[in-house]
Amino acid sequence: MNTEYENLKNLIDGQIKSGWNEPVVCRVEVDLSGWLEQLTGRTNWEVLDEQEDDGYVSFALRQGKREAEVTLYHNGYAVVDVDGQQVFDGTLTTGTSKCAHLSYYNAESGEPITLN
Repeated sequence: MNTEYENLKNLIDGQIKSGWNEPVVCRVEVDLSGWLEQLTGRTNWEVLDEQEDDGYVSFALRQGKREAEVTLYHNGYAVVDVDGQQVFDGTLTTGTSKCAHLSYYNAESGEPITLN
């Protein structure tokens, strides 16, 4: 019985440790119009253009005569300029914006990962 317990304990410990050795992808989904409303107090932002590079995705938006550029870097960093003035420069998380949603996935299998 003691050997059975040790085998089970080793199996569980191995599964817990192996979960931290797997590559993880973090995906950030952002409600751009809602986020700009949160940052500027103005509603009805319209996405005009989107450009993607290896390290970031950049969006051009307009609300009336106001123009904004939102750059979302793949490492979770973001910069927002409105009419040439920087209104956000930092890490985009659910703590910095109610309009951001983070999801985690196993990079090899694509399976979602739930964090407690």
